[in-house]
Amino acid sequence: MPKWLKDAVFYEIYPQSFYDTNGDGIGDFNGIIEKLDYIKELGCNALWINPCFDSPFHDAGYDVRDYKKVAPRYGTNSDLYRLFGEAHLRGIHVLLDLVPGHTSEEHEWFLESQKAEKNEYSNRYIWTNAAFQPAKDFLYIGGETERDGVYVLNFFKCQPALNYGFLEPQEDWQLPMDHPDCIATRDAMKDVMRFWLDHGCDGFRVDMADSLVKNDDEKKTGTSAIWREVREMLDEEYPEAAMVSEWNAPVKAINQGGFHMDFYLNWGGNGYNSLMRDYDTGEDNSYFKKDGKGDITRFLDEYTPRYEATKENGYYCLITCNHDTPRPKFNLDDSELKIAYAFIFTMPGVPFLYYGDEIGMRYQKELKTKEGGYQRTGSRTPMQWNSEKNAGFSTCPADALYLPVDTAPDAPNVADQAAEKDSLYNTVKDLIALRHREEDLQADADFEAVYAEVGKHPFVYRRGGILVALNPTTETATAPVSADGWKVIFSIGSGKAENGTITLAPQSCIVLK
Repeated sequence: MPKWLKDAVFYEIYPQSFYDTNGDGIGDFNGIIEKLDYIKELGCNALWINPCFDSPFHDAGYDVRDYKKVAPRYGTNSDLYRLFGEAHLRGIHVLLDLVPGHTSEEHEWFLESQKAEKNEYSNRYIWTNAAFQPAKDFLYIGGETERDGVYVLNFFKCQPALNYGFLEPQEDWQLPMDHPDCIATRDAMKDVMRFWLDHGCDGFRVDMADSLVKNDDEKKTGTSAIWREVREMLDEEYPEAAMVSEWNAPVKAINQGGFHMDFYLNWGGNGYNSLMRDYDTGEDNSYFKKDGKGDITRFLDEYTPRYEATKENGYYCLITCNHDTPRPKFNLDDSELKIAYAFIFTMPGVPFLYYGDEIGMRYQKELKTKEGGYQRTGSRTPMQWNSEKNAGFSTCPADALYLPVDTAPDAPNVADQAAEKDSLYNTVKDLIALRHREEDLQADADFEAVYAEVGKHPFVYRRGGILVALNPTTETATAPVSADGWKVIFSIGSGKAENGTITLAPQSCIVLK
């Protein structure tokens, strides 16, 4: 396990939208470098940068055309190498976004694979034996290539699936995992990883990590075996390199696959969804809504057994948001977000802060799709740095921006919030500083729910020798928890512990030691 993960707080950057230094309306590596001091001051000591490889951008860079070349819109390979170095000078680690399951249809491997003549890349992707033979039970495309066959997709039409083999081949065009050409695919991906690690990258967030082996069983035995092989390579060659999976199945990802971290993702109706985004039925029952209709046990019933099963092997990680998820400001105001973030930054695992969530950037639901974003587009708008032109993101004309900035009169920005003592930004900054200060609030300290009753408030939990008590509602809340004589080391709102009871004022959080 990389030692630096214990006290890591990640900042996720969507590079197109972070900071534009050349006036073309698109963020770039030099922009990230210029803002590293901002990230460090906020308290984040690790970055996850969304895909920045060469791409036709039909899926915002998740359609990779060349794994070893960066997209010119962001700069050059040398610029990215410099970013690694500048980040390291500030004690910041950097993860890149690895897309191992598919490439762009414009990737050189696919251009060779689709040729009629047999070559070393013919089986780099999954093909049937004839143009009129469907790939049963899979998404596929036919009639678009020289080759007499149809090819399997992982997601969009432009993303042919790489061939890692089938756990249990059912037809003659399905190769087993141990076929030399399937082994060549995973060797090629390890080669990509080595390339970036050798140039200063500190690891990878892995896109669609469970999508490699086809016809895999429920336990994902085949896919897990491949990731375990990758973990062995990292342990031997790059022991401080880290991997986090887009999987949301920590027993499979961490215990079986060997990932250091797995994300707790926003899936409809799941425990994470119940915290901040439980509004799809028309009534908002999110736990951190101040009306008090939420129930923390919906989260704990799912989270706790997963945490207990994996805590010795890796970290199950909470996020404020990501590039695929509606921003939490969509339904939570700043007072509600402060309590939600107090929870996220005091829980086990490694927290991930999505750029702009520290100031409460809004989800721009009405935006048209951009580069395959569709409903995700509204969470990918430019960072709002100040109240100047284009919110300080770019000097280009507004109609040339990658996406429009929030033009509302009350649109939040960094400059204003940094100057306001009680702003959301300064609350986030204080919470991250608290986490760094207190070892018992870091990734691997024990977690136990102390008071969590169905339909009741507050929620009280223990992290090592620290107690955290949260009351997201507009009513005073009490819990029969004895912490008399304990010191309040952090608070939002007010609360106290006396006479065997913790009492919290409305919308308050206290941390006791």
